[in-house]
Amino acid sequence: MGENNFSRRRFLTGAAVVGAVGAVGVPSIITSCTPSGDKSAAGGAFKKLEELNIPPLLDQAPDGAPLKAGVIGCGGRGTGAALNFLAAGPNLTITALGDVLKDRLDSCREKIKSEKNVEVPEENCFVGFDAFQKVIDSGVDVVILATPPVFRPEHFEAAVNARKHVFMEKPVAVDPVGVRSVMATAKKAESLGLKIVTGTQRRHQRDYVEVYKQVATGTIGEIISANAYWNQSQLWYRNPQADWNEMEYMIRDWVNWLWLSGDHIVEQHVHNIDVINWFTGTYPTKAVGFGSRQRRVTGDQYDNFSVDFVYDNGMHMHSMCRQINGCANNVSEWIRGTKGSTNCANKIFDLAGNEIYAYPYPLNEKGEPTRNVKVNPYVQEHIDLVTCIRQDIPINEAEATAISCMVAIMGRVSAYTGKQVTWEEMMNSDMKLGPSTYVMGDVGIVKNATIPVPGESKS
Repeated sequence: MGENNFSRRRFLTGAAVVGAVGAVGVPSIITSCTPSGDKSAAGGAFKKLEELNIPPLLDQAPDGAPLKAGVIGCGGRGTGAALNFLAAGPNLTITALGDVLKDRLDSCREKIKSEKNVEVPEENCFVGFDAFQKVIDSGVDVVILATPPVFRPEHFEAAVNARKHVFMEKPVAVDPVGVRSVMATAKKAESLGLKIVTGTQRRHQRDYVEVYKQVATGTIGEIISANAYWNQSQLWYRNPQADWNEMEYMIRDWVNWLWLSGDHIVEQHVHNIDVINWFTGTYPTKAVGFGSRQRRVTGDQYDNFSVDFVYDNGMHMHSMCRQINGCANNVSEWIRGTKGSTNCANKIFDLAGNEIYAYPYPLNEKGEPTRNVKVNPYVQEHIDLVTCIRQDIPINEAEATAISCMVAIMGRVSAYTGKQVTWEEMMNSDMKLGPSTYVMGDVGIVKNATIPVPGESKS
């Protein structure tokens, strides 16, 4: 598509698409993600610890048969994920790399060699839009998906069809069509017994996990409101260069282009939204939001959003994200319950504001508590993936992350249009961002880019 004409007609059509996907499980996805029973966090049932399905959270994955991983998307996050995988335990290696840009692949390959002494064979280094399939077909056991997220649904489907275990970075999609694709593929992966971990690393961060246990078992009572924030300074960007074609420029500047990243409410703030979904055990079904573009330098996105998310039981979550220099910064979550509140990360308070729990961080050499968990969560998520593979423990985070992405998309669309947007509308939307075919050349997006104006979309 390429253009940014976010009319309600564009995202309210496409019920037939959901009907087709529903045959492989979308209705059950919606049902299974909505708790029922006795009152708890957001209207569901309080749980016992053994019902929470938390990975073992070992300091290192157990030894076992060698696991070979292939990396698809060799930029900063893909390279980081490769190093995290290699640090997760014994008998782990990287044997294939794929990217659309050779210099990024070469950089990743060199870093893996210099930091982990792992040499990826030249014949297993693939460049181009078809590199993902070549990596998958190269004989790997695990696929690491870290391209710009618009490509994630197709790559995830290909990996699961080839029966590969998957680590995929968040977000897992940028539009409703992509989200539904990931949901359907997640169901297939589950039926095949594949292990799937996503980049929502707070679910693998030990302080968050310990607070989650207490919230899920009823310490703060029924959740009645929530706040989610990712306010920070301006993110990185790239200016176009004379020797870059349009597609190369956008891919190198991908966090600033809607079709590639989903805008930062989806690409980055999904972390905080996912924490609230995780702690409440459900997700909002309506959104009214606003946002604007004030100081962003490149691309076609906003640089700030504020969204009121509403749940079926009437609970509200206020979501706020911003990427502007010189402003107040805040990356956090907050949940209030009938018996107390929590910052989700490490502390719980009673109704009077008294601290009733603090996560016991490891001590430093002076005997003072640090603010870091024992194992870096970026490594922990790979430890958990490898542990679940080697011990055959079920783990599949794709559906939960897809739902969190759809919530973020719902907020984005509301801010762009100025309209109230519902979960049902998103699940029935045929919105698919980006060009119809991927070519390393002129695709007509940059010159036609426009910034959405709330209230001016056609009804």
